Amino acid sequence: NDYCKGMDDLLKADGFDEAIMGTAGRCGMTNVLVYDENKIISILQERDGMDEDEAREYYEFNIKGAYMGEMTPLFFDPTIDLE
Repeated sequence: NDYCKGMDDLLKADGFDEAIMGTAGRCGMTNVLVYDENKIISILQERDGMDEDEAREYYEFNIKGAYMGEMTPLFFDPTIDLE
């Protein structure tokens, strides 16, 4: 799978350290890593030679869509306009 333990036992998306933004947590729950999903897609394009559509599809299904329990990282989309 695309996940491994690391950084004080936080669950990491393997190979995407450059996309880590930090951690996030909620009261009574362990902090989890937060990734910038646009950076993950860029890494897939540059590292793996995928075009944007291939990278987005791979990301959505294999990374964002892979629930690994309560330690599963969060994925931030900085392009959403809340207004």
